[in-house]
Amino acid sequence: MQFPAPLIPATLVKRYKRFLADVVLPDGSTITAHVANPGAMTGLAEPGSQVWLSKSDNPKRKLSHSWELIEVDFGGGRELVGVNTAHPNPLVGAALAAGAIPELAGYDNIRREVKYGKNSRVDFLLESATRPHCYVEIKNVHLMRKTGLAEFPDAKTERGAKHLEELGDMVEQGFRAVMLFLIQIGSAASFKLARDIDPKYGAAYDRARSRGVEAMAWKCRIEQDSIEIDAPVPINE
Repeated sequence: MQFPAPLIPATLVKRYKRFLADVVLPDGSTITAHVANPGAMTGLAEPGSQVWLSKSDNPKRKLSHSWELIEVDFGGGRELVGVNTAHPNPLVGAALAAGAIPELAGYDNIRREVKYGKNSRVDFLLESATRPHCYVEIKNVHLMRKTGLAEFPDAKTERGAKHLEELGDMVEQGFRAVMLFLIQIGSAASFKLARDIDPKYGAAYDRARSRGVEAMAWKCRIEQDSIEIDAPVPINE
């Protein structure tokens, strides 16, 4: 995924009300940018951090700038981390269309935001005339508390636990179901659940796995002009 225009560097003043951040632009002016991220953003919102913004040309938007990247040192040197949670689904969609995720390749049709479960929508439904359909749920990951180890979630998520239960229901109905954790940290070498942050999500994950839900984790390559799905990483269960 290429950003449509060069990102704008800025310095973070503060993030607040979850979806807002004040930043200082290179010319010294302070603006408020939109933060497309409902999570805690642990370790990713330190005042004074270097961040990068995109700018929309849509005149109807209240906030023209969006926070896309932040520069962080997790212990292995400074790197760019993606904070926009709107990007994982398009990134995975492009990878699925290109057959770049081998475990999810070879289906006849890819559908997005398909209704299933109890008033839910699955991120992707992969359909085939010769094998069971596959329900794929995507979770964005950008928590790293130990060098090289990505974790999810960074805040309690009842909705996430509900999705796991519904994926398990799909397996019991004879379908395939996959939880895919997409890590917007290029230095991630492995992945695990942050069970201390949300024990209920950890329990829901264990139940889902015991019912046959598959799990996989892929990391992204982050550049100032692009974000691309890069490679799978092992899950430490």
